[in-house]
Parts: sequence; structure tokens; C-alpha cells
Amino acid sequence: MASLACILGLVLFATSMTQAQSPLPPGAPPPARVIRRTVPITNTIRRGFATGTRDSTGRPGRNYWQQWTEYTINARLDVATSTVAGRETVVLHNNSDSALRVILLRLDQNIFAPRAARSDFLEDPIEVTQGMRVTRLTVNGQAVNLSPQLDRSGRISTASGPAALGLDQTVAQIFLQSPVPAHQAVMLEADWNFEVPNVAVGRGIRMGRQADSLYQVAQWYPRIAMYDDLRGWDGEPYLGQSEFYNNFGRWDVSLDLPAGWVVGASGTLQNPDQVLSATTRERLARVTQSDEQQTIVGVGEMGPGKSTVAGDRVVWRFTADTAGDFAWATSRSYVWDATRATIPGRGTIPVNIFYLPGDSSFRRAGAVVRHALEYYSGLWMPYSFPQMTITDGPELGMEYPMFIMSGLGAADHETGHQWWPMMVGVNETWYGWMDEGFNSFMNALSSADRQGQRGSLDGRGQQYGRTSGNELESPMMWPANYQGPFYGFTTYLKAPQMLSMLGGVVGDSALLTAMSEYAKTWRFKHPSPWDYMFFMERALGRDLDWFWYYWLFTTEEVEGSIANVSTSGMKSTVTVRQDGEMPSPVVLQVQFAPTGPAIRPMPNSRMTDSVTAVVTWPVDVWFGGHRTFDAVLNFGGRAITRITLDPFRRFPDRDQRDNVWPRP
Repeated sequence: MASLACILGLVLFATSMTQAQSPLPPGAPPPARVIRRTVPITNTIRRGFATGTRDSTGRPGRNYWQQWTEYTINARLDVATSTVAGRETVVLHNNSDSALRVILLRLDQNIFAPRAARSDFLEDPIEVTQGMRVTRLTVNGQAVNLSPQLDRSGRISTASGPAALGLDQTVAQIFLQSPVPAHQAVMLEADWNFEVPNVAVGRGIRMGRQADSLYQVAQWYPRIAMYDDLRGWDGEPYLGQSEFYNNFGRWDVSLDLPAGWVVGASGTLQNPDQVLSATTRERLARVTQSDEQQTIVGVGEMGPGKSTVAGDRVVWRFTADTAGDFAWATSRSYVWDATRATIPGRGTIPVNIFYLPGDSSFRRAGAVVRHALEYYSGLWMPYSFPQMTITDGPELGMEYPMFIMSGLGAADHETGHQWWPMMVGVNETWYGWMDEGFNSFMNALSSADRQGQRGSLDGRGQQYGRTSGNELESPMMWPANYQGPFYGFTTYLKAPQMLSMLGGVVGDSALLTAMSEYAKTWRFKHPSPWDYMFFMERALGRDLDWFWYYWLFTTEEVEGSIANVSTSGMKSTVTVRQDGEMPSPVVLQVQFAPTGPAIRPMPNSRMTDSVTAVVTWPVDVWFGGHRTFDAVLNFGGRAITRITLDPFRRFPDRDQRDNVWPRP
């Protein structure tokens, strides 16, 4: 685990847009607060700058690279023992500028093993199994020693060949006898098996089974860990709370299952003639011809010779390209519906819905998924994949490329993850706010649109004032894997609050446009938080280092108030105070009497109706360090009846009662 000093390094990095602190006049008292206007630059991003893989524009650097993996997996489900046994070949293309002397494998199924490390904050108890049992492993055809002994110096010896350590944990290491040179490939082969854990009711642990009739299978094969330009190998353990950071690649997966069982999976089915009955194939071929949700396999149509071809077992083959993972679900009881989504610039794609009979609410999930695919395609960038699948089961909220395990309530949220992290490949293990937080932000907009309403960001930013100061809260830049009891808030809820305030600073339309450009720029790449921060600054044409620092690296608030209002002639002076450490623009809503002299507009104001003006001063007014600012209003002689600070409730504020004059 990295230290806090590493994550919140105090080395100042002045970007080309950073301005000097505003000087105080001679003889002025020391400032009441010092506004920090730079973001910490840690060793991680400094390394990217030095090698040219990242730069201060927030775009991929001239030397940007990322690894690529190609999986071929043959797996068989034995219902009698609830065991999945597989054989895989994976080719790692080392596109980095370094030779690899070790390869890290992710064995997430070992979170169910007795000796595995697990988060204390898992939502549900888990069934203990034997975890992932790797029975054979080779590197370029050379057998890997699965039970190596340490040499006299306490190290793993590779004199007689490669050796693996940690196969009983969620991250294993393969020590290579010969390094993999830069820009060369290496091939691994593995045989493995595991028992799918039983999850009888409620939310699962991102995978699981119900008795012996339904299986949701995820994080189910040994996969090569991420190796990137910022940290090298990602060796963070899978603890069950925070999620993933995966390489993009290609999958060719064959699943040997009992006949009559139907499958939903990442990727597209390559052999429908060999697995589906003629009736099922005929119905499936018509899906993209209508917006109507159609029955592919109905109640009473399950079983060999009905939903699938006749026989004892069938092998389903799926392929997925430029994806980050592969997951699947199967049941002998699934009803299979399908509809279509129309993706801007791409046309129609099928949406598959697999659910248990009697679950009437799940039938409505198809319309939610269709709306989400279409809405987010217009909001950010077009959905890139050829299909989408949602499956019923014990896990009611989890996402993988082209595939979600979800109930009706989470269908929009889980579909949203196809943008972050499935197309924009962020590091969820460290920076969960870059996928869960962005997703929660856009879900509010999608939900409003689905109801025929205009989405609003008002109120969310101000809400953070009620959380700021809680000692259990860690900054957003703290690794999500170790955020503890406030993981849910910091990962899911704080980013929407942050973006609400950002919209209050730069305008909501500008914010959404910049986010869309960021998504397109980093499509199928791996941005860091610094890439996001610097990209947004350039896209918005603003120096926002102060903003990022207080939201991402601290737990501070604004805590604004109207301290005093005085009037002299036609001018009113509103004294605004900020007791928090985070600065914000000064936004005042001024309401006038219904009659009187004509209202004379101010240069920094806009009229929202005939008797209401909104007046704004930039955040710069605080950079001199003072805690109070005198906002002078001069609208002519019309009487002012009410003044509200932060009328759209965008800036973190613990007590909003002192934001109104006269006091209620």
C-alpha cells in the first residue's frame, strides 16, 4: 500500500496557466487564509511526464503506450459439482519500453479461499471455497513450477525454469527465466478450476450461483494484471470492495454447458446454428427490426430441442474485441427477451434480457438499458460494442464489457459503466470516483431524461458541506482499495457533488462538452486523474488547479454566508464571508420589489425574470487571502427585497440558513 505522502505529495507543479498569488497592499495584515492554487504532482505522474507518455495538455503523450492481451478460453460447467474447469491460452503483447522479468496474474476467485485477504467492509458474508486451483501453467511452452522453494538467499530460483508464487492469493507472480523484451510477445497457458460460490438470496459478490440452476460467472479465469507507464505492474490485491484495472484485448471463449441452458455473455455469439434451436434463431434474427421487446425463449420453452439444439451438451462460442474483461451467466430457467438500441452514427444493436420467470419488474429493464445506451451515446460518445446483455441472478449490480448483472433498479447505472471504465479504461482500484462517481453523476441526468424532464445539477454541490469535516472521510485521491467505511460516499457520491460545483463555476453546458471531449480523447486508453484535470482545464479555458486541489486532495468546504447588507443611495453592499478553506465564486440572486424605478443591469449580472437578477464575481476575489468580500450592487433605485447567496446550491455549505438576507 502506498503511503499518504506518495498520494498527496506536496511538490508544487506550476502549469502554464497557473497565476501568481495576488499581492497584498503594503502594511496589510497577514491573510486570514492561503488559497492553494496548484495540484500535487506525485512520482507517478512525474514519471509519465519524464518519459513522454503523458503531458500537461491532458492528452496521451507522444510516447504513450499500453499493453494488449489475447485470450482463448475453453471452459466447462459441471452442474453436479458447480465447478467451472478451464484451459486458456493468453498472449501478452509487451508494448512497453521495458523488458518484463515477472508477470502478475489476477486470480480473483481466491477471494473465496480461506487464506485470502478480504475487505472488512464487504456488504455480505461470502461462502468459503477452495478458490482458484491452477493445475498447469506454462510460459512460451515451458512448464512453470507451481510449488517453488526459496533459495539460500530467500528468493525464488528460476535456474530450472519459471516459477509461480502466490497462487492461493488474488494476485500471483510468475518469475520468468528469460525476460520478455520490449515490443515482443509472450504466451501463457493455464489449466484451472473453481467452485462457483452459492449465493442464495440478495446481492452477490460480483458472481455466484443460485442452487444448481443459475450461475453468474465473473472474474473467473487467470488474467494478466495491468502493466502501465505510471506504476508498472498493478499488484493491488482484490479485496472485494473496490473494482478493477484491466488491459484491453481480445477474447475467444467457448463454454461447454448442458443442452437447454441459455447463456448471456460479453461479446457476440459466433455459432448460433450449433447451439440454438431453429425457432430461437428465427426470433433472434428479427430483434433489430423493431423497438418492441420480443420473446426469444418464453416460459415453457426451456430445454434441449426447444431453446437449444437437442442433445446432452452444447458448446457456445463468443468473441469480444477491444474489451477489458469477459463475463457470462447461464440458467436452465432463464426467460430470454430482446430488444434493440439505436446508437447515433452506428445504427441498431441487439439488447438481450435474461431473467427468471415471474420477475415481472425485470421485463421493464430492457427499456431502461435501451434508453441508457442511446442517451449516454449522445451525451458522451457512441456506444462502441456490437451488443448489450443484462442478466438476472443473485448479483443485482455489476458490470463487464457488453454485459451487466443487474435488477431493474441498477440497470441504468450498470449500463453507464460501458463508458467508464469499459471504453475509458480508468484505474478503479485507485480512483473509483473516475468511474463510479462519473457514472452516478450522469445517472441523474439520464433518469430525468427518461421521465421527460431536464436534468439539473442544482443542490448537489452544496450537499457536501454536510459531510466535510467527518474524520472517517478520506480524500478522493486516496486509493479506493483502502477507503474504509466511507468508500461508498467517496467513490460514488462525492464526484457528482464536485461536478455540480464545477458546473456552477464554468456552466453546465461547457462542463458536459468538455467531459464528452475527454471521453473521446481517452477512448480505449487509460487516463490518470492528472490527465483528466489538465484536459478539462484546457477544454474549459480555465485555471482550475485550485478547484481540483480542494475537491480531490482535501476534505474541505466553502461554508459561505451573507455577513451583512448595507445600503447607501442606489448602492447596496453585500458582505459575503467564507469560513471554509475551499474558495468559490460569489453568486448572488437579487430579488426586487415588483414596482419602482427601472432596473439597470450590471455588467456581471443576468436577469432570470422581470424582478430577479443573478450576479456573479469570479473565484479570484478570494485569492488575496481575505475571508470577506464586499459585493457592491448597483441596479438603480429599485428596492431589493431579498438576496440569496449561492441560489443554485452548488458550493459546499454546512448551514444554508445564513445564505439569505434578510434572515428568515
